[in-house]
Amino acid sequence: MVVTDPVADFIIRIKNGYLVRKKLVEVPWSKMKEKLAEMLVKEGFLKNAKIKSEKEKFKTLELELKYEGKKPALTEVKRISKPGVRIYAKVNKIPRVRLGVGITIISTPQGLMTDRQAKKNHQGGELICQIW
Repeated sequence: MVVTDPVADFIIRIKNGYLVRKKLVEVPWSKMKEKLAEMLVKEGFLKNAKIKSEKEKFKTLELELKYEGKKPALTEVKRISKPGVRIYAKVNKIPRVRLGVGITIISTPQGLMTDRQAKKNHQGGELICQIW
């Protein structure tokens, strides 16, 4: 199956996994998705992320979803920059999510960063998505 927006597919698979109360979600592997998964683990939205490579040709990412009691750690995701309309922001124009409760993921010249990391490093870039 050809996916035109792999990042949107990645975050929606995670959101749908939370909605149906799954413990694990598998997504096709890419370097960008691996970095996004690492960021989500670090920020506390996922419990664990590991690369799963079976005897097949293709690698997959196995994401372990995190719940606080019965409540999912991730409640909403919003894709900002899309393949047809790219959205960029300078460091002083990066939006805050839910008064700092959520994160904005930004693609900078130095790689993917959260909004806090980008402001600390004085980097602007493409606004990928918001998660809270």
